[in-house]
Amino acid sequence: MRIALAGAGAFGEKHLDGLKNIDGVEIVSIISRTGEQAAAVAAKYGAKHSSTELEDALARDDVDAVILCTPTQMHAEQAIACMKAGKHVQVEIPLADSWADAQEVLRVQEETGKVCMVGHTRRFNPSHQFVHNRIKAGEFNVQQMDVQTYFFRRRNINAKGEPRSWTDHLLWHHAAHTVDLFAYQAGRIVKANAIEGPIHPELGIAMDMSIQLKSESGAICTLSLSFNNDGPLGTFFRYIGDTATYIARYDDLVNGKEEPIDVSKVDVSMNGIELQDREFIAAIREGREPNSSVQKVFDCYRVLGELETQLAKG
Repeated sequence: MRIALAGAGAFGEKHLDGLKNIDGVEIVSIISRTGEQAAAVAAKYGAKHSSTELEDALARDDVDAVILCTPTQMHAEQAIACMKAGKHVQVEIPLADSWADAQEVLRVQEETGKVCMVGHTRRFNPSHQFVHNRIKAGEFNVQQMDVQTYFFRRRNINAKGEPRSWTDHLLWHHAAHTVDLFAYQAGRIVKANAIEGPIHPELGIAMDMSIQLKSESGAICTLSLSFNNDGPLGTFFRYIGDTATYIARYDDLVNGKEEPIDVSKVDVSMNGIELQDREFIAAIREGREPNSSVQKVFDCYRVLGELETQLAKG
């Protein structure tokens, strides 16, 4: 399986590190914003080609699939370009930053038949897989999810604290993780509300947001998001269910009494990004739809579009 990766920043390297652990995968091409960065990452991971232009990778006959870790605003257009060039594509979350663009990506996927997978990593983290397996077995049902997504990003910086060329977004990027996970664990979302805090004068985005969701099962979710939080950073999930309480912090899982739960045997790795990439490669090889395909996560973007419309009305 011959892979091109576009967007060799902090998250792009997480994918490259995961791909190293998958048999039969070759990194062929690295695309990045500057030629120097693309060449340096290509050298580090043994890729024979590097460029600043995605089109250069798409024109190669030794590229089977593309992983997109580019700025949010480019995701939909680039995913479409990959599929139209005959390449399978995994696009990092979010699929798009508008409902209309999400619909167009799905249309092109159905038209081309290519694998199009979206990086909804929470579906693959062993901590959340553990909960999902209990739900599927009929041993646990979500009554409420309480989720905190907190960063300290008052400037355009990435996960490494380095300058970023684009502006991140709480709704279309960070809320997408929880909106999809809640539906994955509790059923289709039938009601959604959102409010946002003040708009940052330079970045032009809300730095704080609160979202409420309700699923068809009757379960509810409260999601708090902030770029202003100067404290513990990351996303923390509390599952309140009919038979247990679980708290997930990245790949660690504890019960309501803070007693650790061993999730090391849930899957072949504890690295959610690697597991996500393994699913992408396996789906292509087996000719099947992957977990977190554009079709399977599509309804998340309907909800985000409804919330955006609601927020615009004030």
